[in-house]
Amino acid sequence: MDRNYILEKLEEIIAEDKRYRLEAYVFIMHALDMAVSRKTEPGHVSGQELLGGVSVYGKHLFGPTARMVFEHWGVHETEDFGNIVFNLVGAGILSTSDADKPDDFAGVYDFGEVFDRQYEWKIEDPL
Repeated sequence: MDRNYILEKLEEIIAEDKRYRLEAYVFIMHALDMAVSRKTEPGHVSGQELLGGVSVYGKHLFGPTARMVFEHWGVHETEDFGNIVFNLVGAGILSTSDADKPDDFAGVYDFGEVFDRQYEWKIEDPL
C-alpha cells in the first residue's frame, strides 16, 4: 500500500474518531509487524498475539514511560488498541479473519501491571 494512501486514510479515521492520536495508529502497525515476526509459523495474528507485540514493542520504544505515552495518545486499556485495529480494518488498511472481533482485545492485560510493575529495570555499567 502506498504511504500517501495510508496517511490519507489515517487522516480520515482521525477526523471521524477523535479518541486516538495518529501516533497510536502508526504504533499499532509497527507492533503488528513485530507480532508477525515473533510467530514461529507464518499466518494470521490474533488480537492477543498483537497485544503481546504491543507490550514488547512498547517497552522497547518507551521503557518505563510506555503507559504514559499510550495514555497521551488516548489509549488507556487493551480494548483501545482493538478499537484502533478495527478502525484500520474499516479503512481498508488492515484485514481480519471471520473469527476476529473487537472483544478479542477487551481486558487482555492491565497497563499498570504490564508496563509499570512488570517493567524489567536494567542498570548497565557505563564503563
